[in-house]
Amino acid sequence: MDRNRWIAVGFICLGFIMLFGRWFGFFTIVALLLMFAGVLQVRTGQVKRGYILLGVGAVMLMLEHLMLIIGVSLISLGIFYGKSRRAHGTTGYVQKQSFMSNFDWDQSPWVMRSLSIWHVLGEADVDLSLALPEERHTVMMFHGLLGDIDLMIPDYYGVEIEAFILFGSIHIGDRKETGIINRVRYQTPNYETSEYKVKFIVSYLGGDLNIRMT
Repeated sequence: MDRNRWIAVGFICLGFIMLFGRWFGFFTIVALLLMFAGVLQVRTGQVKRGYILLGVGAVMLMLEHLMLIIGVSLISLGIFYGKSRRAHGTTGYVQKQSFMSNFDWDQSPWVMRSLSIWHVLGEADVDLSLALPEERHTVMMFHGLLGDIDLMIPDYYGVEIEAFILFGSIHIGDRKETGIINRVRYQTPNYETSEYKVKFIVSYLGGDLNIRMT
């Protein structure tokens, strides 16, 4: 993490403490530090250790602020169901909800189908070069509280991306959005002429979205 990003994180933390300081007790600070350490572990390849830290931190945070977490989760779920219906319309799709999820779709060939996923904590590594599409137009929606999404896009797919991350970062090639209220709409130049099209809808309160063209 570079200096500017540490400064950004520091300002965000100070702002939260000023706004919600009366709710920030010892267990809350420890929980947030554990979750932050978990995210760093996952991003450096220590997936198992990272998810253990994320899980412990999340449980501590839930115990300390149970009603607040439940309220935020219910609001997020409500938005998820509304967006899912609009994104997929009446076509068939897979819909999943879970507390924690991990998708390793970059290791071997996998079946790509339209889906909507909601989770409190989640990670997805998606390599479209290994995908076996079920249809010519696929919609994949990732929604939740905290998430880390890595997308690898080959040049023979037409891809559209709608992304919103309240706290975190969005990287698309050389384009980088970092900080608060990160919103990106992107479409590959070959979208209209591609035989196979994929639309990604990503929405998190906090997280990272990294998109690489291959």
